[in-house]
Amino acid sequence: MRAVVVTEYGGPEVLEVADVPDPQPGPDEILVAVAHTACNRADTLQRRGAYPDPRGRRDHEILGLEFAGKVAAVGERVTLWQVGQPVMGIESGGCYAELVTTHERQAMPVPESVALTDAAAIPEVFLTAWDALVVQGGLTSGRWALVHAGASGVGTAAIQIAKAIGARIAVTCSAPKADACRELGADLVLERSPADWRAELADAVPGGVDVVLDVIGGDEVNRNLASVKPQGTIVQVGLMGGGQPQVDLGRLLVKRVTLIGTALRSRPIEQKVALCQRAIAELLPLFDDGSLQPVIDSRFALDDVVAAHRRMEADANVGKILLDVTR
Repeated sequence: MRAVVVTEYGGPEVLEVADVPDPQPGPDEILVAVAHTACNRADTLQRRGAYPDPRGRRDHEILGLEFAGKVAAVGERVTLWQVGQPVMGIESGGCYAELVTTHERQAMPVPESVALTDAAAIPEVFLTAWDALVVQGGLTSGRWALVHAGASGVGTAAIQIAKAIGARIAVTCSAPKADACRELGADLVLERSPADWRAELADAVPGGVDVVLDVIGGDEVNRNLASVKPQGTIVQVGLMGGGQPQVDLGRLLVKRVTLIGTALRSRPIEQKVALCQRAIAELLPLFDDGSLQPVIDSRFALDDVVAAHRRMEADANVGKILLDVTR
């Protein structure tokens, strides 16, 4: 099969499309013929050697954390899937490829209202946002969330999820992306620079927000502590701004804040299966009732993966950057 491989770490130019052996499904796995995949920040980190594949180092690494395609083969114990069915899902890697294997209970059906060409924009970001805000953060109707990088894949998913459950949401973003966040339904859009977003947020939500979803880290950690209400929750899902900030532990203690660090990729298979099965029951129906939709910034052919990574690292995208494996 053809796949995007990394044999040395570095900039986008190290990515190359090569022929590699086909994966074989285990007894409880399905083999997916990948039609589309998507770029994530974790892919750029792995490409630079900063986010290793939890499955271990190999002669070559295949990037990619999510896929959409059709079932090509099933393992001998598989009962939930048949060859030819549309399918989407998350994996720890290997999705920038024509074929990928996944556990049958980790795979998810493509919502009827979503075209297969768009489905790869769903799994990683909607699972991440929903897990952080709702499952771990406890966001419910009437409560306030603060989400950083509101125009990112996770951010655009988070805005829609918050509105779908009746919550209110403030997001930070750069000025050129503010209108896109408002159009998705954000209640409050805080431009990161030069405006002081903390002051504007405090005016709008004087008691503090209930949940913070932060993909930035760095200097935002203490701003989050200042902005969350007493006994609120901060869910850290990314470190785009740095992973070793000076943290105001005094404020953390006095406000009795819960600070959660989380990642999908490194979770054991049992936890991933549990999350995906819950998402099938609770999250995916929101696509078919019109509450949620994938937000797609751009599409690139698999052979143009270098250009796709450059667009992501330029912070030019609003929503997801897709890679078309088959065109």
